Amino acid sequence: MEILDIRDIRTVPDQYHMYTPDLRNSAVPIVFDNGSYNCRVGWATSKQPNLVFKNLLARPRKDRGKKEGETQIGNDIANIEAVRFQLKTQFDRNVVTQFEIQEQILDYSFAHLSIDTDEQVEHPIFMTEAFLNPNYSRILMSELLFEGYHVPGVCYGIDFLLSYSCSNNPCRTAMIISVGYHCTHVIPVLDSKIDTARCKRIDVGGYHITNFLYKMLQLKYPGHLNAITPSRAETLILDHGHIATDYIAEVSCWSDPEYYDLHVKRIQLPYNVPVSTPLTPDQQREKRRELAKKLVELNARKREEKLAEDEEKLGQLTVLQELVNDMDTPQTIQGALRGFNLSNLNELRKMITQLNAKIQKTKHKIAAFTGAIEENISEEPKIKIMKNDIKLPTDDEDVKTWLNEVYKKRKDMLERRTLRRQRRVDMAKRGTIASQERMRLISQLARKEKNDDDFGIRDEDWDVYKVINKEGGDTDSDEEQEKIAELETVLKYYDPLFNANSSSNEPFNAKEAYQLHLGVEQMRAPEILFQPSMIGSSQAGITETLEFVLKGYPADVANTLANNIFLTGGPTRIPGFLDRLHKELMEMRPFQSKFAVSLAKEPSLNAWLGAQKFCKSDTFSEHLITFADYQEKGGDYLKEHFASNQYVPLPAPLPISDVANDSVGENVLKVE
Repeated sequence: MEILDIRDIRTVPDQYHMYTPDLRNSAVPIVFDNGSYNCRVGWATSKQPNLVFKNLLARPRKDRGKKEGETQIGNDIANIEAVRFQLKTQFDRNVVTQFEIQEQILDYSFAHLSIDTDEQVEHPIFMTEAFLNPNYSRILMSELLFEGYHVPGVCYGIDFLLSYSCSNNPCRTAMIISVGYHCTHVIPVLDSKIDTARCKRIDVGGYHITNFLYKMLQLKYPGHLNAITPSRAETLILDHGHIATDYIAEVSCWSDPEYYDLHVKRIQLPYNVPVSTPLTPDQQREKRRELAKKLVELNARKREEKLAEDEEKLGQLTVLQELVNDMDTPQTIQGALRGFNLSNLNELRKMITQLNAKIQKTKHKIAAFTGAIEENISEEPKIKIMKNDIKLPTDDEDVKTWLNEVYKKRKDMLERRTLRRQRRVDMAKRGTIASQERMRLISQLARKEKNDDDFGIRDEDWDVYKVINKEGGDTDSDEEQEKIAELETVLKYYDPLFNANSSSNEPFNAKEAYQLHLGVEQMRAPEILFQPSMIGSSQAGITETLEFVLKGYPADVANTLANNIFLTGGPTRIPGFLDRLHKELMEMRPFQSKFAVSLAKEPSLNAWLGAQKFCKSDTFSEHLITFADYQEKGGDYLKEHFASNQYVPLPAPLPISDVANDSVGENVLKVE
């Protein structure tokens, strides 16, 4: 079976592009595809975006709280997992809400385009925005671009409409399914205009697919929590994820062991194996001698320290005895004895005698022990075996053969115990072969007549009893467990590579321990686009939402929409997406009706390419919002075009007189 290495994404810092005289002296638009996953920035004259980076900002922990700390943006973040908890984005789902972060993203983009004009950008900006973007968000974006960068003009557009305009044959009526990073949109377009009333949004996207796989793998492999990261889960989806054409049928196939072995992906995680050379039996014995010698020296040092303490105490008591003999009054004698917790002279003499005996005993012990140190250390500790049937090897030549026999004996005992326990489990379940055989034998015995009931007289009847016994005919005995423990003790003594957790003599394989088996997860994670209930969402999936939208139209309009379904967005690149949608449409559309599904050529880049195409058209300048428009009509002002949102101006503020009258009326009511 092929073992695949996990692919870690290594970001390369964005280069600084030349701000050529041709660009400096012309009004070439700058195209911003401001996506919630990736930001794509480039000149309208470029064939591809000049910058493609993640819309993320991170400030390392050491720089937090500083006014001028180092800020990393996009591809400048070398290790995204190291600053995972410091990451920030300007988006709340797919709507820009944090404009201080958006300003830093714009600074980063203009700096890498090498625009060096003083406090202004002398190029019009095309900026993508969310579908049905709130006016408040557009107001702040226009304020940032006009008053912060003094751009000559701004044009806003929706990413999926720009992507659709970049397709081969864009029709005036189509059903667009845009799968984004945080949400999915089902958009009917009638006569080149969005039918806003029937548009639907599903709060599931690429982020949820990655997060779902990340959580599944962490639950499946709790020992590799640090090795399984969101970035690696994302690469696993991109490299090995697919969408099942028939999810239920494919899930049932995974229960077959042969199918599992053929289709499972074995992913190798990085790991470090400590360099250690196994010790030979002679080296083990030498190591045990060294440990025994250290232990002996430690015990000897403790005895010498204790002997020194006793001799010092004996000297103090001897001095006390001499002082007491020179004292005249009983009061002074009692005071001197009280300092050593003694009540009379007899206790003092008794303690001196005991200390003398203890010191002499310790000296004899040290003297006797010092002479026998080398002899005791040179002796090899013998292994203690209680059972007589475990024979130890007689010579060094037969050790290997003998070890294999001991391993085999231990393996046989473990297998018998495992089979016995499995039989007990099978007996407890209805429908298993063991349980059925037991019931068959019981029914045969029950059919005998009472007069002929001689079951139990013969010794063979007890074999039948063992078969029908719920305990499987035998139990785990203490004697068997003791024998296994003694075999393991022998193996530990003679084989330094012995692993008690293994039933065989195969060494521990660290490489296999750091492998992920990506089985049903490779299709279960993307399945949430069609079944959001798998992650606890109450919303409908893509096909159910599409069917609901189509049923809201007359049959002829629904057929026209179904005949031109366009898919765009990064997650639509997952293999099987087109086939799954085609199968679901076949099931839900009327019999013999026609439908067609097309996929964007470059789902992740088509929005930027569509915006670039629009910027090069002759009508682009007509749809630019100038600074004069911004000052006159407000920041929410929008010039509509084929790929823009509908302009819905904010309600006009009340006149000052009306506001004053309302406030007076409120005051009067309060007084009343």
